[in-house]
Amino acid sequence: MSTSQPDSPAPSDDTVTPDALLHIGSNGEVTAEDLVLAAGRDITPANLAWAERKLKEEGPAALDKLLP
Repeated sequence: MSTSQPDSPAPSDDTVTPDALLHIGSNGEVTAEDLVLAAGRDITPANLAWAERKLKEEGPAALDKLLP
C-alpha cells in the first residue's frame, strides 16, 4: 500500500501558465450584478445603482479593474 509523504516535494513543472489563462477579461456583456459580485458586495438597490453608474462611466473595463 502506498502512502503520500507530506514532506516530499511537489512535482516540478518548469512551464509558465500563459497570462491569457490567468485573467478572464470581459469578453461578454457585463451586468450591474456582475460588477457588484466582483466587488464582493451584496446585491442591494444601492450597490446596483453604484454598479450601473460605474458601467455607464467606464463600460466593461469597470469589471476588468476588479478582477485579475
